[in-house]
Amino acid sequence: MRRNRPLSAQAISVLRALAAEPSRWRYGYDLAAEVHLKSGSLYPILVRLADRGLLEATWESGPEGRPPRHLYRLTGAGREYSATLPAARAVRSAPRPHLRPSEGS
Repeated sequence: MRRNRPLSAQAISVLRALAAEPSRWRYGYDLAAEVHLKSGSLYPILVRLADRGLLEATWESGPEGRPPRHLYRLTGAGREYSATLPAARAVRSAPRPHLRPSEGS
């Protein structure tokens, strides 16, 4: 049985990062740096997005003595889905401390 829960905010940030250049293959490491996620959070998100058909993944052979690396990019369905996402909200700054009237100016 396949569940189709709404995507998390982190998954949406990954989709937005990939949608900036949808045909470009991206390394997980670069995505993690861009969206500020640790690998333990990012890679399960990438697997879930691929399982939903929103991403495609491939292996790139590394130089001699280095392991191959995974690359990711949006599928056609991923591009369509990304286009339906609302615009990214601006990052809110920390709330100001409440001052008593006598502490203000």
